[in-house]
Amino acid sequence: MSYDLLVFSKEAAPKTRTEFMGWYDAQTEWKEEHIYSDPAITTHELRAWLMEMEQTFPDMNGPNTTDGHKSDYETDYSIGRVVIYAAFSWSLAKEAHETAHRLARKYQVGFYDPSFEGPILLPENGDLGLIEEVDQQNPGLKKPWWKLR
Repeated sequence: MSYDLLVFSKEAAPKTRTEFMGWYDAQTEWKEEHIYSDPAITTHELRAWLMEMEQTFPDMNGPNTTDGHKSDYETDYSIGRVVIYAAFSWSLAKEAHETAHRLARKYQVGFYDPSFEGPILLPENGDLGLIEEVDQQNPGLKKPWWKLR
């Protein structure tokens, strides 16, 4: 078992918790037609997040894999077009959460902690806000597409 985190593109993710959870389930079925270890297929912001994460939590399987697999910090990253799912050692849960959250804010990507069914955080005005709060600040997001004017 691992401690898992998801970062994602704000533009691609639904803006309500219910819709997000369905989208999350679909994303983690891993049905995109590419390998899930190639950072080139994801967004610029997610790739930047990954590159900085790998400085502390090296990639276990991708192109930047370290030799020998001897570090407890090695992490399994699954890279999609609009998401990165990271599986860490449980002993590193607190450090992984803090680092991933800090970098999500820095690179303005969404953040979700499925291991603890944590809050869904969306980038908003240089910070990360709860999906419910961001939703309330932007009432137009709840309107049907034909009422957006």
